[in-house]
Amino acid sequence: MEYNPYGVQQQPAPPAHAPWTALDDHLLYTCGVVYDLMQGRLAERRPVPTMARLVPGELSLAVGPAARLTWRALGDGSYQHSSVMAFGSTAFVVGSLAGSALGNAARRNAAAADAQPRWVHDGTGELTVTNRRAYFGHPQSFLDLNWTGLDTIDLVAPDVFQCSFQNTHAGGYSTIQVHSMWASLVFVLAAHVAFPAHPRLLARGWLPPDFEARCAAVGAVCPPVK
Repeated sequence: MEYNPYGVQQQPAPPAHAPWTALDDHLLYTCGVVYDLMQGRLAERRPVPTMARLVPGELSLAVGPAARLTWRALGDGSYQHSSVMAFGSTAFVVGSLAGSALGNAARRNAAAADAQPRWVHDGTGELTVTNRRAYFGHPQSFLDLNWTGLDTIDLVAPDVFQCSFQNTHAGGYSTIQVHSMWASLVFVLAAHVAFPAHPRLLARGWLPPDFEARCAAVGAVCPPVK
């Protein structure tokens, strides 16, 4: 077929939006909370039921499952060195000493690997997000993240909140991640209170850039949070 410059050109089909997910529901709710916060109406929200202990004036905004990860080493590099005294034939002695050396080398390598920091999964529990803090309930690895007690914060993924702080319970400095669909809500509340100049907050990087279009595609109303 000859090219006709005056003919109607076929337009490419618009990109299809990805299916609406549970994370989108959490982001839409987060937008509602942020909008009320911007309008000074956060206190008018009804508290969300939670098992966490609250202080007067604290408003529970969201509750859901979460996992805690801590940036730490599993060991200090030490290991148990085994010394073997072998008696018998030359072949038996040589074999015993070689086996002991291999065992020591394996334990040494494992200890060296355990001394390298990495993200360690410390358990799953229930996360409660309030206007003042995020509380992660767990028998041994609980977290009480008061916004004003955090030294750094970031949203490293739509469902991963990362922060660092002085650990008043275990001592030392801790860097942790909370994996939860409420990660964006945790980030934006913490940033609003304690990190108002955070680049991700100012650029609205806590929300996917096409989120409003995704909402419109499914008929959901997204409050303006720019």
